[in-house]
Amino acid sequence: MAPRRLGVSVPMALPLLLLLLLLLLLGPRPAASHGGKYSREKNEPPPPASREPGEEFRMEKLNQLWEKARRLHLSPVKLAELHADLKIQERDELNWKKLKVEGLDEDGEKEAKLVRNLNVILARYGLDGRKDAQVVHSNALAGDAQDDGLGDPRLEKLWHKAKTSGKFSTEELDKLWREFLHHKDKVHEYNVLLDTLSRTEEAYNNAISPVDMSHSKGDILYSKHSELKEKLRSINQGLDRLRKVSHQGYGPAAEFEEPRVIELWDLAQTANFTEKELESFREELKHFEAKIEKHSHYQKQLEMSHEKLKHVERVGDQEHVSRNREKYALLEEKTKELGYKVKKHLQDLSSRVSRARHNEL
Repeated sequence: MAPRRLGVSVPMALPLLLLLLLLLLLGPRPAASHGGKYSREKNEPPPPASREPGEEFRMEKLNQLWEKARRLHLSPVKLAELHADLKIQERDELNWKKLKVEGLDEDGEKEAKLVRNLNVILARYGLDGRKDAQVVHSNALAGDAQDDGLGDPRLEKLWHKAKTSGKFSTEELDKLWREFLHHKDKVHEYNVLLDTLSRTEEAYNNAISPVDMSHSKGDILYSKHSELKEKLRSINQGLDRLRKVSHQGYGPAAEFEEPRVIELWDLAQTANFTEKELESFREELKHFEAKIEKHSHYQKQLEMSHEKLKHVERVGDQEHVSRNREKYALLEEKTKELGYKVKKHLQDLSSRVSRARHNEL
């Protein structure tokens, strides 16, 4: 008797064959990139190029500045603020490159403004390589570094007078201190711009004679002088306001609390806005102030989280360290994100007021 062959009977094999056929039919299709011109993948924009691990920005020079700042051991809040400033700078530079391709910056004025803005950032965070660089920023937390001084005898005198006048509550003194810090920052940025202008003029004078200086370069220097004049006027107006508030105190119907919002509102009231436009601007300023308050809250949370993380890293177990690092990383990203939104909103509001004021002139 022939040995029995082990195997699958025909009736049992048919379902298996049908299953294999079904799997082949439902299996992976050819890559969509080889599909027709009306395929979804063909009509969707390609995904943005991935950044290298650890890179924060699309522009290499900004990544280099970021890494340099991290080596300087700036505080978490300062680093988050720098990150937001560099994000704004990157956005403006990428927009400028598009304008340049379209031939919309023939005189180079927008490019020169970008260079000035970057110089201000470098000086603000001590990244310009100068030994006398001062890292200052008006967006300090309430009560921060009140003993560090204001760098100007006039401001010091006004602040001392306000503190000892008895006209201010503790909350109002915190508010006034933020206004003084904001003014100090404006003076610092004016000095940086003045220094940039001096070096630019010296370079132009060394490169070509005044007679040969092209009209476009002359326009750039004039625009820089105009920017200086505008900043100086803002500084003088701010000093007048500080004098008035320091002597009289805050009135019962103070419209806003945040120095940047107060300044924008003062400028808006003297700009060429209709009554309806001014009311709309007032409402937008309220939203802007709420955004600033939210950002300040996250800045405080970030500082507290950083201090807690340092403590846990010294005495805690690995589980606690890991959990606190995760929380700190989330707060850091949220603070960066809000910082960018605040700066972008401030930039937009300032441009609107500036256009309205120039229209009036």
